[in-house]
Amino acid sequence: MTGGLLPDATSPYPSTPLDNIDARTAERLLGVALASGGDHADLYFEYRSGSDFAFEEGRVRTVGRAIILGLGVRVVRGDATGYAYTEELSEERMLEAARTAGQIAAQGGALAPVALQATALPSFYPVRELSLARPGEEKIALLRRADAAARAFDPRIVRVEAGFAEGWSDVLVASSDGTLARDRQPMVRFGVSAVAEEKGKRQSGRSGTAKRRGLDLFAEPGATPEEHGREAARLAIAMLHAEEAPAGPMEVVLAAGESGILLHEAVGHGLEADFNRKQTSNYSGQMGKPVASPLCTVVDDATLTSARGSINVDDEGVPGGRSVLIDSGILVGYMQDRISARHFGVKPTGNGRRESFRHPPLPRMTNTLLLAGNDDPQDIIASVARGVFAKRFAGGQVNISNGDFVFALTESYLIEDGKLTAPLRGVNLIGNGPEVLRNVTMVGHDFLLSDGTWTCGKDGQSVPVGIGTPTVKIKQITVGGTRTP
Repeated sequence: MTGGLLPDATSPYPSTPLDNIDARTAERLLGVALASGGDHADLYFEYRSGSDFAFEEGRVRTVGRAIILGLGVRVVRGDATGYAYTEELSEERMLEAARTAGQIAAQGGALAPVALQATALPSFYPVRELSLARPGEEKIALLRRADAAARAFDPRIVRVEAGFAEGWSDVLVASSDGTLARDRQPMVRFGVSAVAEEKGKRQSGRSGTAKRRGLDLFAEPGATPEEHGREAARLAIAMLHAEEAPAGPMEVVLAAGESGILLHEAVGHGLEADFNRKQTSNYSGQMGKPVASPLCTVVDDATLTSARGSINVDDEGVPGGRSVLIDSGILVGYMQDRISARHFGVKPTGNGRRESFRHPPLPRMTNTLLLAGNDDPQDIIASVARGVFAKRFAGGQVNISNGDFVFALTESYLIEDGKLTAPLRGVNLIGNGPEVLRNVTMVGHDFLLSDGTWTCGKDGQSVPVGIGTPTVKIKQITVGGTRTP
């Protein structure tokens, strides 16, 4: 492969079958894909290697290992897309995939692909050593440490489970506009769940992290297995004495970090360009207009070092970057893939992502963030006479067309006279994403990027993402509970 795309002597990554794909081969495949008259074609080669460990009740329950390899070929003709893939990188199978994808185009004058030139990429997730290079015993030891710490936290902890997953992907993207980009993407994921029991009542808690790092991550303060074990146990114990949640419209304070999931789901998806191209988003036709409080600036940032959602290059060969979506309340941009960018007459933003070579790319988030403001977090809480402090979120449901949402909270507290008091259970937040952003009245200076193991689903595809937010005060959200405030 030309352009310095092969691993150098200092690379921690081993050789893969993608080393055998040269520019001449890629150009030939692109030519075949465009032979029926497509406007654009691209190739997505992928090699992925990973393993996972599950630890339950003091013993290893399962160990898994997987390797995937394949090529996805996309051909675009107008608004139509043809897609085909193969799990075998033989010349015959790759040519067959290229011809199949090209059938989307009517027979006509074929465009010749531009000669491929290697794209210089940033490096947002440097690693010295892949976790896969370390013995499995070291990962099991991490799980044992988390298990022991959770059980030692309180005798009411009756069950602990822990899991570790690791892997890395080697991806090569070649497109008919001359783009040639190769990236190696590491990932580790660690999680602990604990169950507490007292007088017949049971509550659970969870803690975890996921980053594009090696095992050195777990030696850092805040990321050790013991800290995750204790945090999972703390939450489970705290929720044993939680009160029933109030119900009705209330002031809500969103905690820094994990509250970004509300931003991601209720606002972020509506800012993906394909929904706006199809006029199915609440933000369609709103460019340049106020869509949030002037206190709110929202960005999608793939450049954060080692973050779960960061990417050196997207799955269409566009380098990862930072896109401002809402600037001081004004809608200024969407997250663009190549197809939507062509429709809007703008440049792609590096948000074309896919789950694997079996899937075509879609506009997707990377790390979606609400930037810090100027308020002190303690002042924000002190300003609330009665409300809810939302710290941790579970799943939710969102209607992309209008932004309506329902989110369940796994950790929340009552705010009374400016102080956090009773822990609450059974809390749901019910509202509208754009309306919530308009009702922001205070934004803290304590921005926090969540370390959570976030995965985003869209059109049947899942990709790793990151979220982050400072402490935020919302003038009013409907709290779904079992008692009146």
